Amino acid sequence: MDEKDNPAITVRVLVSGRVQGVGYRYACVEQAHARTLAGWVRNLPDGRVEALLQGAEEDVRALLGWMKDGPELARVDDLSVTPETGEAPFPFQVHK
Repeated sequence: MDEKDNPAITVRVLVSGRVQGVGYRYACVEQAHARTLAGWVRNLPDGRVEALLQGAEEDVRALLGWMKDGPELARVDDLSVTPETGEAPFPFQVHK
């Protein structure tokens, strides 16, 4: 499969619910590394988690599927996804 079959996309994600203090960011990094994605994830002061995901469309969509539930202790109430442009850092990391 080449890039025409699975083009790269970039999206910004906002996750709300019980997503801070439950290992969400670090589990997200693990999931992103397994899919060879670029980008970052960070906590926001308002209690949400924000992420920038970049990679093959099917891999980004797979991570978005995981992000709807997150790790065991998380409770995701809402997941907002917005298309983005530009380059994301590789490898995927926790952004301070």
